[in-house]
Amino acid sequence: MRNIKLILAYDGTEFHGFQTQPNLRTVQGVLQQTVEDVVGHSVSIIGSGRTDAGVHARGQVVNFATSSRIPIEKWPIVLNTKLPDDVVVQHAELVPDDWHARFCAIGKEYRYRIDRSPYTDVFWRKYSHHVPYPLRLEPMREAAGHLVGRHDFTSFCAANTPVVDKVRHLHVVDLIEEGSLLTIVCRGEGFLYNMVRIIAGTLLDVGRGKLSPDQIPDILASCDRTQAGVTAPAKGLTMWKVFYAESSGLIP
Repeated sequence: MRNIKLILAYDGTEFHGFQTQPNLRTVQGVLQQTVEDVVGHSVSIIGSGRTDAGVHARGQVVNFATSSRIPIEKWPIVLNTKLPDDVVVQHAELVPDDWHARFCAIGKEYRYRIDRSPYTDVFWRKYSHHVPYPLRLEPMREAAGHLVGRHDFTSFCAANTPVVDKVRHLHVVDLIEEGSLLTIVCRGEGFLYNMVRIIAGTLLDVGRGKLSPDQIPDILASCDRTQAGVTAPAKGLTMWKVFYAESSGLIP
């Protein structure tokens, strides 16, 4: 058996998230069926993490064990000829038998895109949240700075999150302007359910003056989900990259 690592990109618009669900189209389900059709035996696709319905990925990482002898450099070609157009294998490599896409990950980067054009950009409508009103970027950047570091992010995750320990370390929370597009970059050791989308919703509240930057520490300290902003729409979020010890780049 060989342990194969893949890096995937996918458009999450028509998927019910990454994780396999009965009778629903998911990234894991589509990929697993495709791999099984190629190798002729059952496989278990292990993902670095889940993405929700409508969330996209440029750097999702998975691994699986197979007895297939297909040369490793051929895997992207073989799979991409059989996968639907909204999933693409970008890279494949052999990894040690004990390598695990989830447990070996040391961090992730997510990006949330906001379209600030007066009218919805038809080419970005599936991959960004349209916000046509003015945003004050300097207060947003100041607020983002308060989120960097190790904090209890209870206020910035879904209320029904089952994880008990909600302390996470964010290395980067930054804003990048590209014309009318504004991208919120979040890079950290781990993320809670809906955490980046709630961070985006909260920074948008700062940008339009509903919250001030100096309220962010109090929101963090409150450990109260109702104190932070709304959960921004899924379509603006992309899992950008997963970091591993062998080539982390996690800490700038």
